[in-house]
Amino acid sequence: MKNIKAHTRLTPWLMAATFSVALAACGGGGQSPILGAGDIAPVVAPVVTVVTPFTGSTVAPNTKVITAAFSKPMDAATLTNTSFTLTCLGGTVTTGPVSYLADSKIATLPLTANLPNATDCTATVTMAAKDSTGVSLASNHVWQFSTSASTDVTAPTVTLVNPADLATGVATNTAVKATFSEAMDPLTLKTTNFTLFQGVNPVAGTVSINPLNTIATFTPNANLAVNTVYTATVVSGVTGVTDQASNPLAIDKVWTFTTAAAATTQPLIALNLAEPFGTFGGTAGMTNMGTLTVINGDIGTTATGTSMVTGFHESLAFGDDIYTETTLNKGTVNGMIYTCTNSIIGANSAGPSAPECAVATQARLDAETAYLALVAKPVGGASPAPGANLAGITLQPGVYKAPAGSFLIEGGDLTLDAQGDANATWVFQMATTLTVGGPGTAAPQSIILAGGALAKNVFWQVGSTATINAAGGGTMVGTIIAQAGVKISTADNMNIMTLNGRALSLGASVTMVNTVVNVPAQ
Repeated sequence: MKNIKAHTRLTPWLMAATFSVALAACGGGGQSPILGAGDIAPVVAPVVTVVTPFTGSTVAPNTKVITAAFSKPMDAATLTNTSFTLTCLGGTVTTGPVSYLADSKIATLPLTANLPNATDCTATVTMAAKDSTGVSLASNHVWQFSTSASTDVTAPTVTLVNPADLATGVATNTAVKATFSEAMDPLTLKTTNFTLFQGVNPVAGTVSINPLNTIATFTPNANLAVNTVYTATVVSGVTGVTDQASNPLAIDKVWTFTTAAAATTQPLIALNLAEPFGTFGGTAGMTNMGTLTVINGDIGTTATGTSMVTGFHESLAFGDDIYTETTLNKGTVNGMIYTCTNSIIGANSAGPSAPECAVATQARLDAETAYLALVAKPVGGASPAPGANLAGITLQPGVYKAPAGSFLIEGGDLTLDAQGDANATWVFQMATTLTVGGPGTAAPQSIILAGGALAKNVFWQVGSTATINAAGGGTMVGTIIAQAGVKISTADNMNIMTLNGRALSLGASVTMVNTVVNVPAQ
């Protein structure tokens, strides 16, 4: 299924019950909690968090499934063809029985015949739908989408796997993930179509899919064995996984990985919905200058009002929104742009998208939660406590706190040595600023990863502002979460600065000049 506003992005993990507040703030379909009486704790109503097809999207008439994801576990018996319905103008809609996928908290409405061509359709989840404790939706959740005149015959592909193919030192509590090029039919993502084997022995587990139906996760029932090779497979063909127009995966996706020699666990910094974002401009927006900027991931902000996002456009594979670009300021986003404001050109030019604003709002909340988790990490590591300047030294994994509140990397590069441990993690805690490069607009510096260190395992908790290589150039590594903005390079600088990680601001804006951001696979 191909929407006009593409939903092929990788947004993993949605969304807590607090999403109702986020949706209400964006003018979307969020519901208010139902308050109890007297001293009884408030009862929180379930919320429809994400739907496919998206509100306002255009899909092929051979779409074969409509989905609604919920904020809470639901009572499957209340999700029926009466409480989950679809109607289209000028034609008949033929549906099968509604299914509820408990591991994913997703209800599916299968379509047993093509939808009418080039028309408008309305889907509804009514208040008859109840959560597992018997609490109903506070009001009906209604959304509209359109159908095109042409069918979708494009086969989906697996664009990313985690662990990566041939990865070693994989944590024994790993859940295996496959990211798809478009939304999939969640009914086809099951343990017969997404398997994990140790030799000829199948691994018992469960398969779930994220609310956008783009990331499938195989979760083993128990930790994996140490120093062992595993093979994961996503099955193709007519009995395998399919997209939402019933197009099957063209060929099986098969990859292997080897677990660590000793029982290890993945880092406990959960980014949740902030995970696929390369940059996030907090409540203040994002600005790009130059024509060489490329974001290999999503970007977003909760800022409202015009011109809060400038110098960015979505690549055609993901959408058509353009945000205040000029001939000298054009940045390509190979992902979605999630905002609470309107674009200048594209699907959101008529006004903000409530579902996309809701995603941005929850992503900011998740980034803030991760920030607080980083603050709470106890200090300690194999290397001695460093001074304020990290230049020219090598650090083993650990949690490092800036001695006077600020870290800088000035006068040399910083090396992070994992010593063969692919799960090695670095956390840098700063009460105030992070400055990389300099002094001033001279001398870009880089972070060097050694001994199998991975960008996904490096975190920078910045109490105020992060300034990265004002001179341009150099390579920064890790996820930066700053309270008061991130500044990358300076105006008119043509030296490309590379960030293998994320630049997430909770408050002030993110500004960049000719910057390439590569979001690391988690």
